[in-house]
Amino acid sequence: MIKLVHITTSPLFLTFFRGQVAYMKAKGFHISVITSPGDLLEQFAQREGVEAYPVLMHRRITPLHDMLALMRIYRILRRIRPHIVHAHTPKGGLLGTLAAWLCRVPVRIYHIRGLPHLAASGAKRRLLCWSEKVACRLAHQVLCVSHSIRQIAIEEGLCPAHKIKVLASGSGQGVDAEQRFNPSRFDEREKRELRSRLGIPEDALVIGFVGRIVRDKGMVELAEAWRNLREDYPQAHLLLVGDYEEQDPVPGEVRKLLDNDPRVHITGWLTDIALYYTLMHLLVLPSYREGFPNTPLEAAAMELPVVATDIPGCRDAVEENQTALLVPPMDARALERAIRCYLDNPSLRQQHGQAGRRRVLQYFRQEILWQALYGEYVSWLRNKNIAPAQE
Repeated sequence: MIKLVHITTSPLFLTFFRGQVAYMKAKGFHISVITSPGDLLEQFAQREGVEAYPVLMHRRITPLHDMLALMRIYRILRRIRPHIVHAHTPKGGLLGTLAAWLCRVPVRIYHIRGLPHLAASGAKRRLLCWSEKVACRLAHQVLCVSHSIRQIAIEEGLCPAHKIKVLASGSGQGVDAEQRFNPSRFDEREKRELRSRLGIPEDALVIGFVGRIVRDKGMVELAEAWRNLREDYPQAHLLLVGDYEEQDPVPGEVRKLLDNDPRVHITGWLTDIALYYTLMHLLVLPSYREGFPNTPLEAAAMELPVVATDIPGCRDAVEENQTALLVPPMDARALERAIRCYLDNPSLRQQHGQAGRRRVLQYFRQEILWQALYGEYVSWLRNKNIAPAQE
């Protein structure tokens, strides 16, 4: 049996493995995960039937804690003796590939899902670049979630071109557009009940956001745009599916505005969000930095148009003027104009939403990504003269 270990910084990231674990287990893989402790890790391990090893890993740079985490990961890998280590996220990538290299794991894969140095400067930027370079150097294969992020990694010397690839059309996990994110799944009764619970009127125009409510996601610009939109569109409501985080917090005045506006609805962290998309008329993602955001794909699968920033990652997730409108990052006026365009034009919303779902079904179904990833595992196992569990 082939032993596969996934290493990532936060248990929040485990949502990206939904469905993938069962697919790989059916192919004969024995799967373990190493990530920071928490209820999400325990729930994931119980639901997916995998071995879970909690190791506290801080997202920020903490040399002493990082060294302790490295030693703990090293000891776990020595005990498991995996055939493949697949490391994700910057901190998980650095510690995971380093521990796997020290243990001489036969196949080491690092998955770039974003480049945080793009939003950093000075010494922090240099340190983040160094971290990426080390992870890429220690990995046998580097995977990247989007073509635009791959190009940046090559241009900035983080990874040589021959060593880094994008699986299929990209994305971290693809989208379950048939069973989970399918607008035909939900009836009007379910939608009415959710609207009533959230306090959103039946005739409301709902601007939606899904993700962490932090500065890096463009919440300052969204709040500024909302100040004007709420005055000109009395029926407009803002639905934020997510929660505040202490790291990269929004400014106090932004949080006060969002918390005190009766037409702003904040759900907190949710594990199943598909039904919430049915209340929206469009999705906004005014982020400063992305690898390949999944929420635009989820929204498209639910036949919603998207307003996103014209940055690497977002460009890959949408098709400009076909499924979405792109705006410059940190530009609240441009964000407001794009939102107005959709609010004022129901036929354009419908046209872009339907085109988005067709695009997801053609290029971003989860099975396409899983098959490509399985092929990558098998190719490297054969390269190392290890027989795959299934041929």
